[in-house]
Amino acid sequence: MLAWTIYISFLGAAALLALKPDNARGARSVALLATLAGLIVALAGAWQYRPGAGWLTVVDQGWVPQLGIRYHLAVDGISLTLVILTGIAAVAGVLFSWNIERRVKEFFAFYLALIGGVYGVFLSFDVFLLFVFYELAIVPKYFLIAIWGSTNREYGAMKLALYSFVGSAMVLVGLIAAYVIAGANSFSLVELAKYPFPRQFQMWAFPLVFTGFAILAGLWPFHTWAPTGHVAAPTAASMLLAGVIMKLGAYGCLRVAMTLFPLGLGEWERAVLGFSSWREVFGLLAVAAIVYGAMVALVQRDFKFVIGYSSVSHMGFVLLGLMTLTTVGLSGAVLQMFSHGIIAGLLFAVVGRMVYDRTHTRLLDDLESMRLNQALPFAAVTFVVAGLASMGLPGFSGFVAELQVLLGAWIAFPTFAALGGLGVLIGVAYTLRAMQKAFFSNAGEPVGNVEGQHSLDPISVPERIGAAMLIAMTLVVGLYPRLLLDLIGPALHSPLLSNLMKGGE
Repeated sequence: MLAWTIYISFLGAAALLALKPDNARGARSVALLATLAGLIVALAGAWQYRPGAGWLTVVDQGWVPQLGIRYHLAVDGISLTLVILTGIAAVAGVLFSWNIERRVKEFFAFYLALIGGVYGVFLSFDVFLLFVFYELAIVPKYFLIAIWGSTNREYGAMKLALYSFVGSAMVLVGLIAAYVIAGANSFSLVELAKYPFPRQFQMWAFPLVFTGFAILAGLWPFHTWAPTGHVAAPTAASMLLAGVIMKLGAYGCLRVAMTLFPLGLGEWERAVLGFSSWREVFGLLAVAAIVYGAMVALVQRDFKFVIGYSSVSHMGFVLLGLMTLTTVGLSGAVLQMFSHGIIAGLLFAVVGRMVYDRTHTRLLDDLESMRLNQALPFAAVTFVVAGLASMGLPGFSGFVAELQVLLGAWIAFPTFAALGGLGVLIGVAYTLRAMQKAFFSNAGEPVGNVEGQHSLDPISVPERIGAAMLIAMTLVVGLYPRLLLDLIGPALHSPLLSNLMKGGE
C-alpha cells in the first residue's frame, strides 16, 4: 500500500501537465487531492504496521538483474515516521501555495514530482534505487526555486544544486566501492549490511558517504547552501526544503552510511589533533552547527534568514543524536527530524506567506514599525506558538526530541551536550528577538492606520487550515511522544542496525 504514496505523487504531476495552462483552480485541486491521498495512504500504512515486525517489504521486483539492482521498497519504524512527515508537509505546502498565480500547473507538477522522489527515498531498501530517488528530488527543487523564488533565486537554486550534486557524487563513489567489494551481486541494503566489509575500507567509506549525505542535512561547514536556498525559495519550497529535503540527508546518514559501515565509527589506531574517531569529528561538527547557526540567527536582519540559520542549528541536533550511538540519542535524532520538519514548515509559512507576501519586506527593522500583531493577529499568534515549539517548550515535539538528543550526548560526549545546551539558550534569544521585532514592537503605527495606507489582506482559509494542522501535529507528538517513539525504538534494534548498536552500547 505505501508504494502508492510514490505513484500517486507522480500520477498527480502527470495529470497536472495534461491540464490547460489557464486552469489554476484545477491545478490547485489536483495537487491538494494528490497530497491528501498520499497522506491518507501513509497514515493507513502506519495503522497497519506492527512495530515489532522489523522491516516489512512493500514491493520487491527485479529491475536491472544483470547488476543485481531491484525495485525493493520496504518500511520500518524510522522510514514510516518520515513518510508520515512527508505527507503532512506536502498537504501543508499546497495550502500555503494557494495564492500562486504564475504557471500554476507547472509549479504543482514540480512540487508533486519532488514529493514523489522524497517518498521514494524513505521507502527504498535497495541503495541504488534510493540514490535514484535521491537525485530525482534535486531536479524539481532547483526549478521551484529558480522560477518561482524571490531574492537571488538563480544563485540560491544553483548553489543548492551544486552542493547537492557534489554530495551525491561522494555517496555514489562509496556505494559503488561497497558494491564491488561485496562481490558485485546486489545493491540490497539488507544484503550489504550483512557483508563483513574490511575495517580499513569502512574507515574511509564511512566519512565519505556520511559527509555526502550530511551536506544536504546542513552539516557545518557545508551548510551555506541552506540559508541561501531557504531565502530564495517560494514558501512551499522553503517548507519542503527545511521540512523534508534536509531530512533526506540525515536519513541517508543513518540508513546508508551508518548501517553499511558501522566499523567506520570505531576508534582510530592513534589520535589525530586530539580526535580518536570519526564519531568525535562529526559530533564536534554537529555541535558547531548548533551553536554557530544559533549565533548567526541572533544577528540577522532578514526575517527569513533567521529561520534559515535556525534550521541549520536544529539539524545539528539530529546529527549529534546520530553520533551518540545510544538508543535514547538515536531515537531523539529521528524524532527531531519529524519535529523540526513540522515546526520549520510552520515558521517558514508564517514568514514567507503570511508576512512577506503581504508586506513585501522581510527586514526586521521595517517590520518593527508595522505592528503586525494588530494588522495580522493570526500570523502573530501562529508565530508565537511556532516560536515556543522551536525553543523546546515542554508540551511541544521539539522538547522531547532535543531532550533525548542531549541525554544521549551526555552519555557519549558530556562536553558536546553542554555546548548543545548553550545552543538551546541562544535559540531562545533569537526567537524572542525575531518575535518582538516582527510582531510586538511599539514603534510606528499599525499598518492601515496611516492615511492613504492600505490594510493588509486577511489570512486566508487555506492558510488557517495549514497552520492549524501543523500546530496540532507538534502538540500531539509533544504531549504523547510514544505515538512515534514506539515506532522508532524497535527499528533501532532490528537486525538491520544490530552491528551499529553493538558499537554504541
